[in-house]
Amino acid sequence: MQIAIASGKGGTGKTTVATNLALVASRAGQRVAYLDCDVEEPNGHLFLKPRITERKPVGSLIPQVDATRCILCGKCGEICRFSAIVRVGDQILTYPEMCHSCGGCLLVCPVGAIRETSREIGTLETGQAEAIQFAHGLLNIGHPMSPPVIRAVKATEVEADLTIIDAPPGTSCPVIEAVREADFVLLVTEPTPFGLHDLKLAIEMVRLLGRPFGVVVNRAGLNGSELHAYCQAQRVPILAEIPDDRELAEAYSRGVMAADVSPEHAQRFTQLLEIIQSNPGGAA
Repeated sequence: MQIAIASGKGGTGKTTVATNLALVASRAGQRVAYLDCDVEEPNGHLFLKPRITERKPVGSLIPQVDATRCILCGKCGEICRFSAIVRVGDQILTYPEMCHSCGGCLLVCPVGAIRETSREIGTLETGQAEAIQFAHGLLNIGHPMSPPVIRAVKATEVEADLTIIDAPPGTSCPVIEAVREADFVLLVTEPTPFGLHDLKLAIEMVRLLGRPFGVVVNRAGLNGSELHAYCQAQRVPILAEIPDDRELAEAYSRGVMAADVSPEHAQRFTQLLEIIQSNPGGAA
C-alpha cells in the first residue's frame, strides 16, 4: 500500500505525520519504505536519521541540435508548449531550464537533427533508518524542475508492505507527481484561516485525481469550528487530531519523533494507520 502525505501549504506538520506513521508501522512488524519527495527541501532525514548507503545523480533529458543537419523547418518549436526550443532566424535556440523532457521535438524532427543528452539536476540518496527503507531526493539549487527528481525517488526499488510518500507542500505539479499513483492521500492541515483555505485547494486536487483521501488536523485545540464544519459539509473524514502540545513542539525542535515522546502519541499514530489500512476507500 502507498500512502501519500500531502498538505495545501507548508508548515502544517506533514513530515511529522509521515515519519511517525513510518516509524509505528515499522515497529509493528511491517516492511516499510519512506520516500521523501519534497526534493526542494527534504527534512524527513532530520527525524528518521537514516544511514545513507548510496548516492547517485539524477538527470533530465534535454535536446541538442546538430546544426549541420538541421533544415530550420521549425517543427520542434511548434510542438514545444514551453518554448524550450525555438527557431530564431537561421538558428535553433534551446533553453534547458524550460525543458520538460517530453521528447516531442526529437520525434517531429524530419531529418533526425535532434538528440537528447542528460543534464544533472539533482541527487538521489538511499539508505536505512532502523528497519525503514529510506530514500530522498535533493534538487540542485537554482533548478526549477523538480518532477524528474521526484520520479527518481518514487522509482527506488523497495521491498515493502507499506510505502509512505512525503509529498511537497501545495497543489502544483510536483505535488501531483508525488501523489497521483498513491492508494490513499492523507491531507494534513491546521485550524487556521490559511490552513482551511489551502485545504480546500488540496481537496479539489485529490478529487480531480480520483484518489481516496482523509484529513489529519494538526495543532488541534485552536478554534477549528469552521474547519470541522467544512469537512462535515463536504463529507471529508477527519481521521485524527494532533493536539497543540508544547511537549510535542519542543521534541520537534530537537528532531525527536512524536511517537517517542509518550505512549499516548505513539498510539495516536498507530490508530491513524489502522484506520487507513482497514478502510482505504476514504473520501472521494
